[in-house]
Amino acid sequence: MTDTAGIEAVFLTTHNWGATARFFTGLGFVLDFETDHSSGQLRAPGGGPYLFVAEVPADEEPQTQVVLRVPDEDARPGVEFGDTHYGTREAVVRDPDGRAWTLQAARV
Repeated sequence: MTDTAGIEAVFLTTHNWGATARFFTGLGFVLDFETDHSSGQLRAPGGGPYLFVAEVPADEEPQTQVVLRVPDEDARPGVEFGDTHYGTREAVVRDPDGRAWTLQAARV
């Protein structure tokens, strides 16, 4: 199994996309893009992982998901990657305490 290449992204869900986007831009993040369904991507000016924030209904609890970059999905035997609607390949694995971690590789 090869090493991960670090943190690719942090996915956040929120009850208020606008307020959350303003919070992060107030911390220095820059809006890369905003979708027409209350979500968008932000980046820190110095680089590093991106933040993707999506609004969810009030009855859903906001969640945080850390996404780890994997340079070569084929080097991970037994881990099944699937295509995402946003152009990557992802798999979910669990650590010894049962936490879910998302692995993301470029679509080839």
